This record gives sequence, C-alpha cells and structure tokens, in this order.
Amino acid sequence: MSKVNQDEIVSILDGYNKEDLTIATLGSHTSLHILKGAQNKGFKTAVVCEKGREVPYQRFKVADEYIIIDKFSDIVNEEVQEQLKEMNSIVVPHGSFVAYAGLDRIENDFYVPMFGNRDILRWEAERDLERKLIKDSGIRMPYKYDNPEDIDRAVIVKFPGARGGKGYFVASSAEEFEERIAAMQERNWIEEEDISHAHIEEYISGTNFCVHFFYSVLHDEVEVLGMDSRFESNIDGLVRIPAKDQLEVGLDPSYVITGNHPVVMRESLLPQVFDIGDRLVDAAKNLVPPGMNGPFCLQTMCTDNLEIITFEMSARTDGGSNTFMNGSAYSYLLFGEEMSMGQRISHEIKKGIKENKLEDLIT
Repeated sequence: MSKVNQDEIVSILDGYNKEDLTIATLGSHTSLHILKGAQNKGFKTAVVCEKGREVPYQRFKVADEYIIIDKFSDIVNEEVQEQLKEMNSIVVPHGSFVAYAGLDRIENDFYVPMFGNRDILRWEAERDLERKLIKDSGIRMPYKYDNPEDIDRAVIVKFPGARGGKGYFVASSAEEFEERIAAMQERNWIEEEDISHAHIEEYISGTNFCVHFFYSVLHDEVEVLGMDSRFESNIDGLVRIPAKDQLEVGLDPSYVITGNHPVVMRESLLPQVFDIGDRLVDAAKNLVPPGMNGPFCLQTMCTDNLEIITFEMSARTDGGSNTFMNGSAYSYLLFGEEMSMGQRISHEIKKGIKENKLEDLIT
C-alpha cells in the first residue's frame, strides 16, 4: 500500500482556483471555530457532517456547504473526496477526523490537500512514537512502566488514540491495575486488544495546563495562542463529595473530558512554555519532516516545584482551543485583536497564497 505522495497533493493544489478556496473539516471536535475563523478571513467553508448532527453548524451559520454522510468515516470515501476537490477544498484535521477517518486511510487513501503535516498525526496516536518525539525534544515526561507488575506508586493508565480520556484510570498496584482493567471492560470502554497497548506512567500531582501552540512555517516562529484546563467526568463530580463520603459512594473514578475552561499561567513560568514548544518543533523537523506545522498542543502538569512536566501531545488543533473562539489573553498579546486557532490557520493560509508559498503549508 503506497502512501499519499506530496507531489500528487501539490499537483491537485496547483489545479485549484486560489481565488475560490474552501476551508473544509469534519463536523465535530473543533470545527465551529475552524469554520468561523475561515469565514472571518474571507474563505468559503464546507462541513462534512454525519446525518442528524448538522444542527450546530446550521444554527451558528458557520458553513456555506454541507456534505451529509451516513457515518463520520465516510469522509475518506472517493465520492466525498471528489466533492471536496471540486470545491477547491483544503481540509483542516482535528481529533475526530483522525479518530473516525483512521490513520491508514488518511495516510494512504485521502487525496485531498490538508493543512499541516499529515505524517505527524500517527506520532500522537501511537504512544511509543509520541514518547520518542517528546523525549528526543529533551522535554521532561512522567516515568513509564513497561510491566504492570512493576507498579510501585500512583500511576495513570491510558490507551491509544484520540479518546478524550475515555477508559483512563489511576492505580497504585498491579492488583488495582487488574481490577480497573476489568471495570473498564465491563463498561465496554476498552477492548481485549487494548490491554496489551496500555500505557502506564507515573501520576504527576499538580495543576493542569494544556498549552495551545501554533508553529508558523512562514515566520519560522512558535506562538503561544492560548491555554486551557479540562472538566473531566466523573472525577470532577467525585472530588466535590466530602472526603469522608468518597469511599462510601463506591464510584470508580473516570477521566472522560466533557468540557474545557480557559486559564492563564503564572508569568514566570512562560519561559518554560516557550522552551518546550521550541524544542518539540525542532525535534519534529528532524523526526517527521516537514515537522510540527501549524497548531499543536502540549498537555502539562505544573508541580509545586514550579516544574512543567509534559504528559501528552496533540499534533493538530486540540479540543481546548474551543475556549478561545474569540481570542485569548495570549493571542491578544500577539495580534491585538480577536484570533481563534481556526482564524490563525486561515490567516496562515491566506498569507501563504499571497506569498506564493501555499504548498509549504499543505500535505
């Protein structure tokens, strides 16, 4: 099976009418601000939407064109691709697009120009590749356990793919690991095949900062556009119960992300933030050319020693970027005006057209 070739994508892009481009995405995850940001920059917009889930895009009036499909994974079907290409579409990937379309199909079968580096998407989905990229960047990560029998402290257990925290759990021993695995299987949150791919790492106690970066190929600069923290169910509900009652209610904690809220960080920590963003971009250029082009997110914990520890990476726009659809404190510092991540993407595309460098932004 041959991978989508960059020359083929550039050839398709060359056939586009650059005065009539459409910014398109799958109707889920971060599509509202991707599409609204494109409209604000003067582009036509298209949403590929599962039947019955088009209501938000109609009500918020963010899409000019709708491609209605039976299921999200149909976005990689040939007839859908042809519709997208006929609209001169550039597709912006996000977590749902990666999860539903599937990495193999994106890499091998999806012949529509995409913003950013499609090859780097696998490096976020596969834990070993994600860890290699972060470690090769020289960024501090939690300790990883290769065998559950070696668990000797509180750990968090995660599974591959863009799950939004579904199936994650905390354990402190091998016995507790097995109990939690059984509980997750009983809830149908993980499959038997997931167990061998469980990623076990030390649990870092601290405050959560998910940092939303944008690497501009045109400026060769890493920008900090916003930060968020997550609402997680049912752990957030559980900790609202008085400590003396928590053991009695018999709830197994879960970490399914249900929402996000914007945060700002202590200013003295920002040098660490820029350092980890710069390091990741430099490493990605070498490991996964052309690198971390466009939006990415580093999910971090800040300890009481004021050390920022990175535990996860998103190699595309992350769900937390929904917290600054009209801009954040950090995007205001950079641009002095409203600037969502979706708008920043379209801003870069528009500049790429003007400077005749659009093919540098597309794969």
